[in-house]
Amino acid sequence: MSTHKIIITESDRRRLTHLLTSDLTAAIQSKSYLTDLRTELQRAEIVDAADVPADVITMNSTVSLRDLDTGELETYTLVFPHEANIANSKLSILAPIGTAILGYRVGDVVEWRVPNGSRHLRIEEVLYQPEREAALQP
Repeated sequence: MSTHKIIITESDRRRLTHLLTSDLTAAIQSKSYLTDLRTELQRAEIVDAADVPADVITMNSTVSLRDLDTGELETYTLVFPHEANIANSKLSILAPIGTAILGYRVGDVVEWRVPNGSRHLRIEEVLYQPEREAALQP
């Protein structure tokens, strides 16, 4: 887990806090990334949706991530568990990489723990962010 402070909306914080107390997460509560997510939510800077910087990953954002070890570029949409479908690049917030990227911004490097060590991913671009799209609506 990083000491970097993440930025999230009040709405995302509320929904994620509810998710972390749900029956779904109770069944997998021993996973360290859930503890990391709880800690991140406690430390996060909470902002109004209209005040989220355009380069921050929020729930339902679509992002490009570069694996700094392989150079591979991957694109995911960060979603709640019931919407997850990795075949369609919809990544659950409860997946370790999902918890790792929430609230980070373009240019940040996140460390993702995997069974044989860790991977380092750089956030290349936020292709879609719901808060930014709402702000662009007339």
